[in-house]
Amino acid sequence: MPFIMLTVLIDMIAIGLIIPVLPHLVGTFTATPAEKTMWFGVVAFSFGIANFFGSPILGGLSDRFGRRPVLLVGFCGLALSFFVTAMATALWMLIAVRLFSGAMQSNAAVANAYVADISTPEQRAKRFGLLGAMFGLGFILGPALGGVLGSINLQLPFFVAGVLALCNWLYGYFVLPESLPVDRRRPFEWRRANPVSSLAGLAQLRGVGSLVAVIGLSGLAQFTLHMTWVLYTDLKFGWGPRETGWSLFAVGVMSALVQGVLMGPLLRRFSPRRLAVMGLVSSTLAFAAWGWASEGWMMYAVIVANLFGFAAAAAIQSIVSNAADPSSQGQTMGAVAGLNSLMAVIAPVVGPALLTLVSHFPRGDWRIGAPYYFCAALQGTATLLALHHFRTHRAVPLPAAANPGITAP
Repeated sequence: MPFIMLTVLIDMIAIGLIIPVLPHLVGTFTATPAEKTMWFGVVAFSFGIANFFGSPILGGLSDRFGRRPVLLVGFCGLALSFFVTAMATALWMLIAVRLFSGAMQSNAAVANAYVADISTPEQRAKRFGLLGAMFGLGFILGPALGGVLGSINLQLPFFVAGVLALCNWLYGYFVLPESLPVDRRRPFEWRRANPVSSLAGLAQLRGVGSLVAVIGLSGLAQFTLHMTWVLYTDLKFGWGPRETGWSLFAVGVMSALVQGVLMGPLLRRFSPRRLAVMGLVSSTLAFAAWGWASEGWMMYAVIVANLFGFAAAAAIQSIVSNAADPSSQGQTMGAVAGLNSLMAVIAPVVGPALLTLVSHFPRGDWRIGAPYYFCAALQGTATLLALHHFRTHRAVPLPAAANPGITAP
């Protein structure tokens, strides 16, 4: 666990660095706020569509060749994309590099498969929480640093992120051990790597079923938030890279606290199923509150209040992982990542479009929150589907402890 946690931490710091500044970088190639919103949606769409097709393929390759080489490929792709983005002189270059980056990068899916490899079914919910804490910690350090660097120079965060990605490649090459033994690898099949087939296979896993729709709707809500947070807070509160970076810092603090510290106590008190539902309800209310907020401090208040919302993803992830065969964790996590990538394709079309429709309202107007009311509706629907699923499907019994020879502290 310490090896893969450090890998994910460095990866997320690098990604977090660019979040507060990418929309503003796109804005340097546009003339109006409406153009900025539209072209940022196109740039984000490019990454999502490439990642939708690439994630199941990379997940399947990690089942065949091991997690480590696929992670190394992802780090190389990230580093190159960051450097090219920093030196971009036209919008088409940003779009092209995001296409390349999306196709080459499935680090989150492979990292989740890595954790599944080294954990017994009983350990997975807590360990997915620890991995989520690294994502949160990366969001503590990355966006805050990116906001500060971006206020100096918009290109600077991308150069720093590229250097971090190269450091991660060196760490992965010289230090990170392989988690998937040779005897548990499986042949790569293009049929399984097809994103549509991989999603169908995910839905057929015992005990998963309609949870695929829950993951999809929640993913669309989360990606819509990601696509619009910087633009929304600019329109509603006049925030720049520095203010946006600190708000994402707060998100990271809460994510790290819940998933890294509180996940164990929460799982002792609640089952993964109950924790997933509580998290979905909390997130539904949080989205509505973010849309309604009329002052910047309210965004922070909602971030803190949404405690259970930060635990939902790890709980659902453990349910899906425990339903999959030990030899197909990479394919399964790749399918989940592919589903999320599909939502990342839709979100840049929907979120910025909703924001464009309300961008003419005066600063602080509650109607500017339209994208987040939409997210609340998505998350509310996901909550109802999860409740129905858990009431009609009995929990899948945990298999005998896998990988008895592989333990982690």
